[in-house]
Amino acid sequence: MYLRKALMIVAMLVAAAGGTAWAQQPYATLQPPQATGDNGKIEVIEFFWYGCPHCYHLEADVNKWAKSLPADVEFKRIPAYPSEAWGEAARIFYTLEAMGLLDKYHDKVFDAIHKDNINLINKKIRDQWLAKNGIDPAKFDQVSKSFTVASNLQRDKQMTMNYKVDGVPRLVVGGKYYTSGELAGGADKIFPAVDEMIAKVRQEGQGAKPAIKTTKK
Repeated sequence: MYLRKALMIVAMLVAAAGGTAWAQQPYATLQPPQATGDNGKIEVIEFFWYGCPHCYHLEADVNKWAKSLPADVEFKRIPAYPSEAWGEAARIFYTLEAMGLLDKYHDKVFDAIHKDNINLINKKIRDQWLAKNGIDPAKFDQVSKSFTVASNLQRDKQMTMNYKVDGVPRLVVGGKYYTSGELAGGADKIFPAVDEMIAKVRQEGQGAKPAIKTTKK
């Protein structure tokens, strides 16, 4: 009798422990937290790399999620810059942004690298791809060396370090919480985790603040 009760208790403890493991939260806390914009919105950052196949396959989910942002949420893409090799891919991102072409060509860059196996880090090959896609290679080269792009790359490099980005894709919410495919339990669970983090930050009072009404004297 006592042995049977003991075995039942052990089984219950094991089951409880297993349930706790499965219920583990799908995100982690960033230490130390990072300052975000002062527009009153909850900032969501996706750190990515054009050369990352996981980032490429997540892109459709990113675009779908970003189309229905709540009014108090702001979404930003940041190309991770942990090394000079990744920095060249970040330069492509910021050059297209400075030329006003990022929205049109962001997905095309991903496709060129992962679908068409084009090495856009190689300048000669990149110039051919740019020309084929209606972008002046000389203009692109000029803008890529501009002060604006250089400043963005320097800020980007610092952010990658401050946010302790050691893998991509990584989604950070409110400068406080982050998730990834590994933390969330799969790529398909990343954005449910992001929504959960947004709700947490909103509950903590970091969402959009109501406008202050003033009266004329």
